[in-house]
Amino acid sequence: MGVKIRLTRIGAKKKPVYRIVVADSNSPRDGKFLEVIGSYDPNANPAKVDIDEEVTLKWLNRGATPTETVKNLIKRTNILDKFARGSAT
Repeated sequence: MGVKIRLTRIGAKKKPVYRIVVADSNSPRDGKFLEVIGSYDPNANPAKVDIDEEVTLKWLNRGATPTETVKNLIKRTNILDKFARGSAT
């Protein structure tokens, strides 16, 4: 079972809001997920990103792979830097 960290859409029509979730790579975009680790609101100015750092690091250490969009959001909050420093030692 491959585990991915990805976005799932929860917003209204023309007003997307996303949850950042950990899900099995075979499940559909808005299907079953293992855990919600944050949210992303691209409608806010600037875009609002809220990610639970502790839970995200736990899943990254377990081998979950983020999608490109989520990877960019994680970089924006400097969590990916902490993961890279932690895995290098």
